[in-house]
Amino acid sequence: MEDKEKKKAINSSSSDRVTLKKEIGLLSACAIIIGNIIGSGIFISPKGVLEHAGSVGLSLIVWVCGGGICALGSMCYAELGVTIPKSGGDYSYVTEIFGGLVGFLLLWSAVLIMYPTTLAVIALTFSNYVLQPAFQHCLPPFIATRLLATICILFLTWVNCSSVRWATRIQDVFTVGKLLALALIIVVGLVQICRGHYDALRPSVAFEFSQDPSVGQIALAFLQASFAYSGWNFLNYVTEEVVEPRKNLPRAIYISIPLVTLVYTMTNIAYFSSMTPQELLASNAVAVTFGEKLLGMFSWVMPISVALSTFGGINGYLFTSSRLCFSGAREGHLPYLLAMIHLKNCTPIPALLVCCIATIVILCIGETHNLINYVSFINYLSYGVTIAGLLYLRKKRPNLARPIKVSMLIPIAYLVFWAVLLGFSLYSEPVVCGLGMVIMLTGVPVYFVGVQWKNKPKWLYRLVERVTYVGQKVCYVVFPQGDPSETEPLTASKAND
Repeated sequence: MEDKEKKKAINSSSSDRVTLKKEIGLLSACAIIIGNIIGSGIFISPKGVLEHAGSVGLSLIVWVCGGGICALGSMCYAELGVTIPKSGGDYSYVTEIFGGLVGFLLLWSAVLIMYPTTLAVIALTFSNYVLQPAFQHCLPPFIATRLLATICILFLTWVNCSSVRWATRIQDVFTVGKLLALALIIVVGLVQICRGHYDALRPSVAFEFSQDPSVGQIALAFLQASFAYSGWNFLNYVTEEVVEPRKNLPRAIYISIPLVTLVYTMTNIAYFSSMTPQELLASNAVAVTFGEKLLGMFSWVMPISVALSTFGGINGYLFTSSRLCFSGAREGHLPYLLAMIHLKNCTPIPALLVCCIATIVILCIGETHNLINYVSFINYLSYGVTIAGLLYLRKKRPNLARPIKVSMLIPIAYLVFWAVLLGFSLYSEPVVCGLGMVIMLTGVPVYFVGVQWKNKPKWLYRLVERVTYVGQKVCYVVFPQGDPSETEPLTASKAND
């Protein structure tokens, strides 16, 4: 009885004044988008894009069009973000539009595999590049890479638990660092072009195909580019922490996506100014090869730049994926402890710890790249389902207040591209896509047992209550108070629909 009274006292005295802090301004919002998009992809994907495109010219077109497709998707997400102003991104929108089961399946696949695996792969990339100077003639030891990756994850989890401001400042600083690293590549490439080293970029040479182009190969080239552009929707995961989200959310999207597209295109042009297509295809780390050819004694700058880029990427993924756990728990799809925030720091410590632990477990498993292949299909599937939900919401609730309303042609154009891309993915990799679907569908029985089954045994309720209370005491967390003004457009329109 005493424990229950203490718990009630904590919640009653604090829930009316504890809420997620709005500390993400326009600059930090842009940094979150840019920082999550620019990770290891631009240093790895050019090889895959060129391999499937078959020519330099077509690969550059794929990079530009890939940014355009992301811009279409981000405009749709901007409308959804200000119409349904909840943290959680795809999950929150799909749950609101299609109901609990569909939303839970996206949440289940993301929390179980997608984000922990992505975090693990980025952390391993970070540790490999940091350790590379010490192991120049061989691969870094397995234990060393895992240990450094784990230390990196633990450190950034501590930062995110301690302060939203610290986390966003790290994101700001490392985003600037990423752009400076890419600016170095671009400037060196432009110097090469000014010196006349642009044979591979001449139209007569750029469109010489090493293989006959096909729709299937072009689709696979777009898949490779899409990996480098992934993360464009992550600001929607932290909508409730954005200052004036109805203004800053779309502004950040409209600034960040064109900037990233320009930087990616110019970076690839710089690569081709110093490397032949054959040299680029033979390289496993394009930026490192670029540095070795042109920077001489300063070639060490490139591995360090890639390491810093991935460090910022880990911070961004950890920051946003923890908010997905937070949103899922608030909807009742995950344990309620994950919906609580620290009494003083106002950070979702339980959700951050779950993301941290899941990532470390995936690191210990080892086969992270295979897992990424299995869940990449789910990632693209979630984009399409979410944007299809925008069209459904337009029809189902036409009177819903929409501070931003994009043309119907934008979601339709995106869905046409998405359907073609997904169709050729299924055709090209049926086993990988099938396993991705199996991972997602394992959430169906979990949903009906954990969420839909209301009359659970009393002992189970008592156990969950006890674990929640212990978690509250250990993490010093309480339920946050919602801000009614942020959900006003959604709730005020329900009576009119």
